[in-house]
Amino acid sequence: MTEAQAAPPVGEPVSVPAEEYEAYCAVEHQLGVLFRRSRALSAEMGREVHPELEPGAYGLLVRIGEAAPARSSDLAAYFGVGKATISRQLKVLEELGLIGREPDPLDGRAHRLALTEEGRLRLQRARSARQKRFYALLGTWPEEDVRLLAQMLARFNALADTMGDVHQT
Repeated sequence: MTEAQAAPPVGEPVSVPAEEYEAYCAVEHQLGVLFRRSRALSAEMGREVHPELEPGAYGLLVRIGEAAPARSSDLAAYFGVGKATISRQLKVLEELGLIGREPDPLDGRAHRLALTEEGRLRLQRARSARQKRFYALLGTWPEEDVRLLAQMLARFNALADTMGDVHQT
């Protein structure tokens, strides 16, 4: 059996059997395809929320809905981007009437962000449309396969969270 060099996420390269290495390469390739499709879908979902919404802002809007009330510094850390980048996107979301801000009672210099009612309604419509698309896409699969896919993705996401680089991909 031949061996290939594979670099684990942390530490020194280790020797891995070639067949095993190929499996990891296949996962890396398929995740790349999935991530590209995900970005395209997020851009499309963003346009469904509001025609003027930038492609990257959809994920930000989703996160604000999940973590509200959220501080911009926490959002910047979550997405692994600078505060200036987040501030620009938040300004657009606020101008579109999708989010609102209120002073943070614990820090007078900061603001807490939350979806407006309009933002919540638009986001829910877009998410509902996306869920229907996933149902149509996976509707031919047995339910247990869909559940297994959800479990494996959750497991992968939890692992990526512990590695600290989930938002860098």
